[in-house]
Amino acid sequence: MSLVDFDWSGFWETSEYATREYVDVPLSPALLERVEQTLGYKLPAAYLQLAQHQNGGVPARTCHRTAERTSWAKDHIAIAGIYAIGETKRCSLLGEVGSKFWASEWGYPEIGVYFADCPSAGHDMLCLDYSECGPTGEPRVVHVDQEWDYKVTFVAPTFESFIRGLVSEEEFSLDD
Repeated sequence: MSLVDFDWSGFWETSEYATREYVDVPLSPALLERVEQTLGYKLPAAYLQLAQHQNGGVPARTCHRTAERTSWAKDHIAIAGIYAIGETKRCSLLGEVGSKFWASEWGYPEIGVYFADCPSAGHDMLCLDYSECGPTGEPRVVHVDQEWDYKVTFVAPTFESFIRGLVSEEEFSLDD
């Protein structure tokens, strides 16, 4: 899987908030090794490519279609930001509210790596789900909904397809 041909122009929002909360230091081999070792999972190649472009942030397009309803909407989910592969920013994989925080403090299922938060402030999250592929396989992307007893909803078969599938919230009705 690869984002080599992905058009990054306009992908990231530039804001003081994104820089303060999500955008971490550039990804280095040593940092990647530390993060993967701490989490116990090999991160998808497409996630590494995203981090090489910008390590974490708030995308301009924050919604992704779903085949089933979630607590957010009948046909999509929304994200607030994508966590950096790092440890210094609050919203990085090893940060203050990083991946392990969601399982230990909020009771989210330990199925993989929580990599994107949602506008609900912790009541739902996006996860790289390794439950079917093992810790070194290609995880699928799922939405985990704390408000609905940690219901897991399939979002995308890979991280790459998740990134390519992000769309603007304007594509959805306000009644959703």
